[in-house]
Amino acid sequence: MTAIGLGMPAMPAPVLAERRPTRKIRVGSVEVGGDAPISVQSMTTTKTHDVNSTLQQIAELTAAGCDIVRVACPTQDDADALAAIARKSQIPVIADIHFQPKYVFAAIEAGCAAVRVNPGNIKRFDDQVKEIAAAAKDHGTSLRIGVNAGSLDKRLLEKYGKATPEALVESAVWEASLFEEHGFHDFKISVKHNDPVVMVRAYEMLSERGDWPLHLGVTEAGPAFQGTIKSATAFGALLSQGIGDTIRVSLSAPPVEEVKVGIQILQALNLRPRKLEIVSCPSCGRAQVDVYELAEKVTAGLEGMEVPLRVAVMGCVVNGPGEAREADLGVASGNGKGQIFVKGEVIKTVPERDIVETLIEEAMKIAETMEPEEGAAPVVTTP
Repeated sequence: MTAIGLGMPAMPAPVLAERRPTRKIRVGSVEVGGDAPISVQSMTTTKTHDVNSTLQQIAELTAAGCDIVRVACPTQDDADALAAIARKSQIPVIADIHFQPKYVFAAIEAGCAAVRVNPGNIKRFDDQVKEIAAAAKDHGTSLRIGVNAGSLDKRLLEKYGKATPEALVESAVWEASLFEEHGFHDFKISVKHNDPVVMVRAYEMLSERGDWPLHLGVTEAGPAFQGTIKSATAFGALLSQGIGDTIRVSLSAPPVEEVKVGIQILQALNLRPRKLEIVSCPSCGRAQVDVYELAEKVTAGLEGMEVPLRVAVMGCVVNGPGEAREADLGVASGNGKGQIFVKGEVIKTVPERDIVETLIEEAMKIAETMEPEEGAAPVVTTP
């Protein structure tokens, strides 16, 4: 009989596909591409010229696990604020530039880790590639060629009729070739679309054309629920083929939520070490406990835990004991009580009212014996 491993997958955990080989670049202190871990990005929603508010939001994103942050730069006041933000941010800052090429140079001079340029809406962009490449090279600044379905070059829209995968890829490859002609290779590429199917096909085609590191994103993905589904579907399709070096989940929601979703997607695919994972049943007519409430209370009670721990919250005797045994910690509930499992063994049976408190206590005991990820604090806060 094959033994069933308890808890989290062994490391290195199995993945669906090996990463597609790409060149490695640096975005400040973060490596992107090659054998570097897939990074999670987000974007601030503050006015960039409000330096304190922007830095506060960046601090919140950093605490949530964000690796790289992007800030908008539509005005001169925003450009003037970039130096202070880039200097004080704990994670690399990317300046997001549209329309005005002068802000590209301002961002590079300000010490931003990278600059996102949108070829489709920067005035006479192709004519300034040589100067942009030279400035970026002199300052050690990387770039992202950010092609977007909503701002595709008019020439390509006329050629293809709309923002097809072929149109997005042609734009990206053309701009990449211009930078490479000038000896500049420190850039990554994105070809974003709001339709996950179009977006996936565009990235698949682009990955076949060169070894550029790719930034994945479904643009204008929508409100939190819809955007999460669209992003998870698209990212899963690409990452399962080894395509993608850095991601941003675009949600009409606070940016910290984007980071949480992005991290969860990577953890679900074993592309990032897992931390806390709650395994809970969807409930059914067999359940003898309010599984929804129980799972929510356990999740809230263990918020902040940084060690890899799988906790099973189960509501009936059919699958409950089996799932609880396979987790690091679990409960199989029924008849007003819960059996508490630790590492596959029943350690006690408690009344239903004590299940949450008991799980939290046992989780803290287990956490004390485990090492958190490097740089993470093994803190568990109780409500």
